[in-house]
Amino acid sequence: MENYDEKQYELEFTRPIIKYGRLINLLAIPLCFLPSLAMWLVFDTVPTAKEILTGWVLIASIYGIYAIIEPISYFPMVGLSGTYMSCLSGNISNVRIPCSIIVQDSLGVEPGTKKAEIVSTIGIAGSIITNIIVVTIAAIGGAALMAMFPPVVIEAFEYVSAAIFGAMFAMAALKDIRSGFISIVLAFILIKFGLPSYVIIPVIVFGMILLALLLNKGKK
Repeated sequence: MENYDEKQYELEFTRPIIKYGRLINLLAIPLCFLPSLAMWLVFDTVPTAKEILTGWVLIASIYGIYAIIEPISYFPMVGLSGTYMSCLSGNISNVRIPCSIIVQDSLGVEPGTKKAEIVSTIGIAGSIITNIIVVTIAAIGGAALMAMFPPVVIEAFEYVSAAIFGAMFAMAALKDIRSGFISIVLAFILIKFGLPSYVIIPVIVFGMILLALLLNKGKK
């Protein structure tokens, strides 16, 4: 029965997710060029080849490593479908991952299981719908609302990302305090040496994966 369930899960969930997830993400690539085409066709603004290459190299040098790190490090938390949706919708670290962790924790499912992947899919889908609604409202009235806030409130928004990452780390560390303690000590050591983020992140991600395998060797 267990093997049958695995096969049904593969046929009814995994394969369709790969088929449509791959197709939709590939279709999104040419759609990313629509703003550039609009600037060209509507405003007759065309950057030179040198300017395009300069901009591409600048962005690739900063964020290129994340294209490798993020799918690997986030996949255990969001699953296959969550990865497709998160890469397409964006806001992975500050919205999709927290929603995935919270919904799994609320329902008491074990991360990395089939149940976790399904509930994570539902949580991320809900966050995307909510995100669209909130962003639409913010785009319409956000500027006027922000102008009403005192400067101290505006400055507080600079710490939102740090607060989200801190909460995510605490939730994960409580499940394995030993690994959480080692990871934060390792991060402090690497930062102390002044290493760039594109070095620190891969070392911590892959180092903690290896450490977790060693510490839990022989366990299910």
